[in-house]
Amino acid sequence: MSAPIHFYDIPGKTARTYAWSPNTWKIRFALNFKGIPYKTFWVEYPEIEAVCKQIGAPPTDKKPDGSPLYTLPAIYDPNTKAAVADSSAIIRYLEKTYPDTPTLLPPETDALHAAFEHAFSAVFVPHAGPLMLTATNGNLNPRSEAYFRAAREAVLGRLEALAPPGPKRDAHWRGLREAMRTIAGWLEADGRPKPFFLGERIAYADVTVAAWLLWLRILLGEDSPEWKELVTWDGARWARLAEMFKAYEAVDAGEVVGPL
Repeated sequence: MSAPIHFYDIPGKTARTYAWSPNTWKIRFALNFKGIPYKTFWVEYPEIEAVCKQIGAPPTDKKPDGSPLYTLPAIYDPNTKAAVADSSAIIRYLEKTYPDTPTLLPPETDALHAAFEHAFSAVFVPHAGPLMLTATNGNLNPRSEAYFRAAREAVLGRLEALAPPGPKRDAHWRGLREAMRTIAGWLEADGRPKPFFLGERIAYADVTVAAWLLWLRILLGEDSPEWKELVTWDGARWARLAEMFKAYEAVDAGEVVGPL
């Protein structure tokens, strides 16, 4: 049997919100869906760069000053000695390295998935980000909270000013509503209702949407008025998608990585 993959994630404050990050949820969903054994290593924000360097995972972007930016998710596969960072790169690695598991990225859809990621981010993130960054920051442990706030506020300004209760938040909520309507339109482009982007089978595009929806559900709270409204949108399509993905929401206890 293969040794478990080492999967690096960012912890939240409470048991209910411990696994919260939408980008790392893409990989957790994928590993659970594929049935690939893994162990989670929980890493606070200030340790991400050192952990990635330690396992050999490359930077995924650049900081505003031009220096390398290291992010999670990342994995280290002891079976191949490979370290991979960035959700899309990890999915492609899993597809190629574990071809006998259920596929999420059929080769003929690879370019379309790459285009989908850009299109999804363009319509979803401009509104979901401002709505959720304060809640995201509030869910972090103190060392991560301070790091996250400083990094985001250096670019965006004060987090609490992004979408405070009132007209500004209402406008972003309407924008999110329109974003989800747009995504629903992609799914129904041929005039026929379908549960997933490839019809009756789950693909990485569905994993992406489900991961971001789970972020909203976890941090807004399942009983919040906003989540209760969201799940009614588009004929309750998003409620059905979220329910289908509950089968892949398992979270292992894993191991906490201390300061390096």
